[in-house]
Amino acid sequence: MPKEIEIQVRILTTNSLIKVLEIEGSFQYESKQVDEYFTPKDRDFTAVRPVAEWLRLRETESKYSVNYKYWHYDAAGRSHYCDEYESAVEDIVAMRHLFEALKFRKLVTVEKIRKAWRFKDWEVAIDHILGLGDFIEIEYKGSARVNPDEETNKMIKFLKNLGVDKIERNYHGYPFQLMFPNEVKREVV
Repeated sequence: MPKEIEIQVRILTTNSLIKVLEIEGSFQYESKQVDEYFTPKDRDFTAVRPVAEWLRLRETESKYSVNYKYWHYDAAGRSHYCDEYESAVEDIVAMRHLFEALKFRKLVTVEKIRKAWRFKDWEVAIDHILGLGDFIEIEYKGSARVNPDEETNKMIKFLKNLGVDKIERNYHGYPFQLMFPNEVKREVV
């Protein structure tokens, strides 16, 4: 089963991170991504806390994809990984019509500018989210089987070793933060 292991954090400044990425990493891309999130009419994904399921259509510079994620949370409401299913889509308009025909309801649109580097077994992205600000996402891209908790702890340790003053981690994702800003809890690590 495909798994995604990642963290999403906000830090005060990205200068030291960018410096390390430019020296030790490999710049991959910069792109604008527009993500539309949907939920079935008869089973609202956002009615449950924490929200575990997200269904997304993404447009990235004339390329399209559909993605479903199911996040696994511990008793404290923290998640270190999700099951992820993703496929390219040839016709995004047809896909929107298909969702409409199946009575899926659009929840929110997330607009982002992403700059991404490859660093060791990770993709490190600096995201600017319209309406939210700047975030760092680090995703495991290696081929070895790893423990999600241990790998995400390594990611946090990496940021701390850079001397980053304040690391605010959240377990909600961008759509939740846009939809329910008063419910967002950030953990300072």
